[in-house]
Amino acid sequence: MGEFMKWAVSPAIQVGGSLFTPEQLAKIGTLTDSDARIEMTSFKQLYVQVPVDRQDAIKDELERVGLEVNPAGFVTKALIACNFCKGEEAAGLETARLLNQAIAGIETPTPMKIGYAGCALGTSEPLLKDIGVVKMRDTYDIYVGGEPKGIKAGMAKLLCSGITKDQLVHVVTNIIDFYKEHAKGKEKFSKFVDRMTLEQLQIIAA
Repeated sequence: MGEFMKWAVSPAIQVGGSLFTPEQLAKIGTLTDSDARIEMTSFKQLYVQVPVDRQDAIKDELERVGLEVNPAGFVTKALIACNFCKGEEAAGLETARLLNQAIAGIETPTPMKIGYAGCALGTSEPLLKDIGVVKMRDTYDIYVGGEPKGIKAGMAKLLCSGITKDQLVHVVTNIIDFYKEHAKGKEKFSKFVDRMTLEQLQIIAA
C-alpha cells in the first residue's frame, strides 16, 4: 500500500447550512482508494485519506465540485457557521466566507474551532468554540476561550464588541497569531485564554 495523507474536506458556507451534495459525496468516493479511510469529524468536515502521489490532482477535482480542501491536524478548522436563517445579506454570509478563507488551515499549537453566528440566536454555538463571532445588526461581537468538552467545559468570554465587517478578519487573525506566538507547547486555546488576561487580548485584537 502506498503512502497516504489526510485532507479536511468541507462543503461551502451557504444559506441553509454547510451541506454536502450527492455529487460531492460521489466524487469523494470515486477519487479515494478502496482501502482509504474517511472520517466524520465534530467540526462538519470529512477527513479523507488520499494517496500522496495523487494529492494535487485529487484536491483540484474536489474543489471543482465546490468542496473546500484544507490541511488536517493542528490547524484552524473551516469556519463552523450557522444556517443563515435570517437571510444571506442580513446574516453576513459573504463576511463569513471571507473569514473562512482567511483562517482555514492556519497551523496552530492545537486544533482550533471558530464559530460564526449570523444573529444572537447563535445556532452554531459560537460560545462553545475557541473563537466565537456573533453578528449583532451591523457589527460583530467576538468571544474567546469556549470549551465544549470535559468536566471543565465552559462558555467563551466576550472579548470585544462593535467590530465592523471590515475589521473582522484582521481582529480574528491577530488573535490566532498571538496564540501561535505565545502558547506554551501544545497549550489548548481555552487554557491560553485563562492564562492571559482579557485586557492583553483586547490590545492584540485592536
